[in-house]
Amino acid sequence: MMQILYILVYQPLYNALIFFYNIIPGHDFGVAIILTTLILKSLLFPLSKKQITSQKKMQELQPKIKEIQQKHQNDKEKQTKALMTFYKENKANPLSGCLPLIMQLVFLIAIYRVIISISQAGFIVNTGDLYVFITNPGPINHLFLNFVDITKPSYVLAFFSAIAQYYQTKMLFQNQNTNKSSEPASAEPDFAAIMNKQMIYLGPGLTFFIGARFPAALALYWLVSTLFMLFQQISIFQPKLKEK
Repeated sequence: MMQILYILVYQPLYNALIFFYNIIPGHDFGVAIILTTLILKSLLFPLSKKQITSQKKMQELQPKIKEIQQKHQNDKEKQTKALMTFYKENKANPLSGCLPLIMQLVFLIAIYRVIISISQAGFIVNTGDLYVFITNPGPINHLFLNFVDITKPSYVLAFFSAIAQYYQTKMLFQNQNTNKSSEPASAEPDFAAIMNKQMIYLGPGLTFFIGARFPAALALYWLVSTLFMLFQQISIFQPKLKEK
């Protein structure tokens, strides 16, 4: 399995990075990371769109789902049947976003390993990972835009990555919060809403912590990837927000 992932995921990403590094004027590895990230996110666009659309639909159906759960809270069998019928009538599948998410996580881990592998090797390319038609550039210039050393942690890139993560996560839960405001008040705590609120701050906090500890190359990838996701969510949510 690991060999298959190496051939189908890790090695193509590794070679894409080196390819862009070779053709970019000035040989800027940071720009190569940006271009590779944009290409990767573009290829994964249909999967991530499906995941976001699925999450968005489940958020919109959440008030009705809670009503069904409350109505059959003492009979789990009836509750399950009622929910399955409700999902079928509304053409919704709570698990439909799992596969796209798993695929994205696979590529996220792969490009993380690529960046860490190159940085830990002292920015020397491993010829064993290169395709025969990709030229070995020798020692890689690790200055992004000629002044940011991407071999060292960057608090600036980590900070902007955290900010982008905050807005991306906040927008993802925005519709759910809007729907929640129209629900009748309940004496029971809304654990889903509590978890969502925690994620809005916990995610960016972890992003900053990781970005401030690892080479700036990883924070740069995370920043570009999150900004891509943010604009993708805007393109999906904007028509709905205009309707409201």
